[in-house]
Amino acid sequence: MRFSVQREALLRPLQQVVGVVERRQTLPVLANVLIRVEAESASFTTTDLEVELSSRMAVDGAEAGEVTVPARKLFDIVKALPADSKIEVKQEGERVKLSSGRSRYTLATLSASEFPATESGDVQDRIEIDQGTFKKLLERSAFAMAVQDVRYYLNGLLVEVRSNGLRTVATDGHRLALAETAGIADGEIRRQVIVPRKGVLELQRLLEGGDAPLELAFSKNHIRARLSDSVVVSKLIDGRFPDYEAVIPLAADKVILVDRDSVRQALSRAAILSNEKYRGVKIEVSPGVLRVIAHNPEQEEAMEEIEAETTVDQLSVGFNVNYLLDALAAVDGERVRIRLRDGASSALVESPIDDTTRHVVMPLRL
Repeated sequence: MRFSVQREALLRPLQQVVGVVERRQTLPVLANVLIRVEAESASFTTTDLEVELSSRMAVDGAEAGEVTVPARKLFDIVKALPADSKIEVKQEGERVKLSSGRSRYTLATLSASEFPATESGDVQDRIEIDQGTFKKLLERSAFAMAVQDVRYYLNGLLVEVRSNGLRTVATDGHRLALAETAGIADGEIRRQVIVPRKGVLELQRLLEGGDAPLELAFSKNHIRARLSDSVVVSKLIDGRFPDYEAVIPLAADKVILVDRDSVRQALSRAAILSNEKYRGVKIEVSPGVLRVIAHNPEQEEAMEEIEAETTVDQLSVGFNVNYLLDALAAVDGERVRIRLRDGASSALVESPIDDTTRHVVMPLRL
């Protein structure tokens, strides 16, 4: 196995795949990157047995072969080499030698046959979408995924292929985020899958904006996302996602229209004096006014008052301030619409100019 390449060209695929490598491994080979060279190209693959990342690039002086080397060490060496330097990588017995100018490095290897292959199974459905569109869907919903919840099916993102559209949904049981787009799928395809948190985060990291194509392929137990020069394969979470549509408070008839930046700033300031454990703030609504009130165990208090377009009178609801701020950050437009029903019901946060994104925040008893 042998190839040569410019430093910057090699650094890009290594940056794309090194993120999946965990610091602590159950198997030594999982700390390695699989390098496969063939026909003037080289591919780099890493896996943690749940998510597999691979990236391909063109190389010079290629001699076919495959081997695995420590992923983070290789990445750190390439990153530390001078800009615009030429790098030659070649395998000699059970070692891989990397040379650039007067620099020489020798890395230990493990056989490519030890590297676990991801059996993604036969593709059952396939759709295409712009990378920029899918990236926006993830940005507007993925933040609400649970982290190490015992309800394992919440530790991921629901990707739902609907009639001529795509929807992403996440919830941690305290809030819910939904984003959707239309016009990207065969109207005959219907599919719901739960992509684990790590797969979603790696995909978010790799996606570029704009019109670059993204192919999503679904098999029984995996999802494969093919970008321009890289591929993400992730296992799916085997479980039933909650009936999220039942959680959306469509009957919330008390509407507040408010400047998005003003309410974000008010919430951020009031949060300084909120309870550090529960992060609770009280939202009080009167005609033309929205108040944000926070207390803490030291008997300190914050009160912010901002103008709001509403006729609601004498309504008070408690919320986790971080959840409200996350929802507001994921809404487009200068103004935001907050819909409530009563003092014990969830809030529906949405944009008055865009009905493709909805965020639900459960109330907090203060």
